[in-house]
Amino acid sequence: MVKIDLEYLGDLRMQAQHGPSGVQLHTDAPVDNQGKGESFSPTDLVATGLGACMATIMGIVARRQDVDLRGMQVEVEKIMSQDTPRRIATLKVNFRIPVKPEADKIQALENAAHTCPVAKSLHPDIRVETHFTWGN
Repeated sequence: MVKIDLEYLGDLRMQAQHGPSGVQLHTDAPVDNQGKGESFSPTDLVATGLGACMATIMGIVARRQDVDLRGMQVEVEKIMSQDTPRRIATLKVNFRIPVKPEADKIQALENAAHTCPVAKSLHPDIRVETHFTWGN
């Protein structure tokens, strides 16, 4: 279990503290939803969580397979719905991986990304589009 403490700072801003480490981060409502957009929005953190989780689980599998993913880059594009209720409609996740291992290892690494805990926790109405570029 991980405890995260949050405090509302006013002006649609929150401060969150990660219980185990004490690390803090701030969120801000986006400009298109009455905020100042000066930090990650809560839905930005969902997108960030997906990309980081996919890459982390790939890293665990890569370590077992003796594949070095150092330098891998992940870009996540979050697209919000145009209708109500306001929600994440699509997350586009693009991986650029500097190595190109054997095909069976690539398949295992891509499968790992798709089965990360965040991906498995997202509502099924959220469309996740994933693209991998190997050996760039």
